[in-house]
Formats: sequence, C-alpha cells, structure tokens
Amino acid sequence: MRVGIRRVRADDWRSARALRLDALRDEAAGLAFLETYEHAAAEPDVFYQGRTARAADGDEAAQFVAVDGSDWVGSVTVIAQRAGTLDYHGRPIEQSRATVVGVFVRGEQRGSGLIDRLLETCAQWAGDLGFELLTLGVHRDNVRAQGAYRRAGFAPSGVTFESTIGTEIEMVRHLRPGVQRDTSDNSPPGVG
Repeated sequence: MRVGIRRVRADDWRSARALRLDALRDEAAGLAFLETYEHAAAEPDVFYQGRTARAADGDEAAQFVAVDGSDWVGSVTVIAQRAGTLDYHGRPIEQSRATVVGVFVRGEQRGSGLIDRLLETCAQWAGDLGFELLTLGVHRDNVRAQGAYRRAGFAPSGVTFESTIGTEIEMVRHLRPGVQRDTSDNSPPGVG
C-alpha cells in the first residue's frame, strides 16, 4: 500500500501525541528535537488537543502526517513566521518565512523518499500562502538529517545558532509561491 500524506484533523490528537512520543524515543531524538520525551509525556491531553487543532486548520501552522493504512509513519509541521515577530527560539524575524519543525519518519520508512514527500508538502503549503522562504534548523552533528534536507532542496544559509540541543545550522529553501517541484508520483502534495 502506498503511504498517503494529509493534514492532521483536530480529532487526530491521540495519534499525533502517540507519534510525537515515539519520535522522542528515537535514537536520534537528542539531536533532532527541542523537547524531551519526559516533558512531552507529562503534557495533559488538552495540550495535544489544542496543538493538533491549531495545526489542522488555518494559515499559521500545519502538521502533515504520513499514513500507511491506519499507521502513522511520519510527520512534519510547518509554521508561518512573520517579519517583525520573534521565532520559537526568541530570535527576531527579519523576513517572513515558513519554518519546518518536528520532522520524523519511522525507521522502517527511512530511505523510501517519504521525507522528500513530506517536505515537498510543506513547501507547497508555504508557497500557496505566498512565502518565498522555507527554513529549518538542524543540529550541526545530525549529518543524516542534513543530507535529507539537502536532497529536498535546502542549503545552509550561513547562520548558526544555539538552542537547547546545541549548535544548529539554519537551512533554507527558496520558493516560488504557487510553483513547486514535481513530487514524482503525479499526485498533488498533501493528497493521499
């Protein structure tokens, strides 16, 4: 069965929580996520209900999930960040952009191209909203993730910054709003 990609729905919060906790138990979690398993597991249901509802609708954030049958096998969130505000690290945003966070693909799906499809879906969402930049932060020692992001059209911006997990490299992908790369499967991004 082909893995489908879709935006979360508000009532998906239980599955979103379960996948997030699985991601935070992954061997690479210490280099990939700003949050710990212990912190995330302690959050009440209302936290995940709100987070999922906000990512399910509107143009401030979107969470996209990869679903194989009924199994969630990957996820990515993209956040709209407007010039004149602060990003989630507290840094000033000089140019409006969309930022990718929370990237996770289960081990059995790694190397399948799923990460490329998830990131392309983020690029489509951002481009449709008129953003010209899609950015992300990746730990300087997370070479595997850096390679996946390069393959998806990201390049280091030259900016590094400190976060709770150490030194991160900012990577950027330039977008032409409304025009994105071919997803190679002839179905529109986000459909599945």
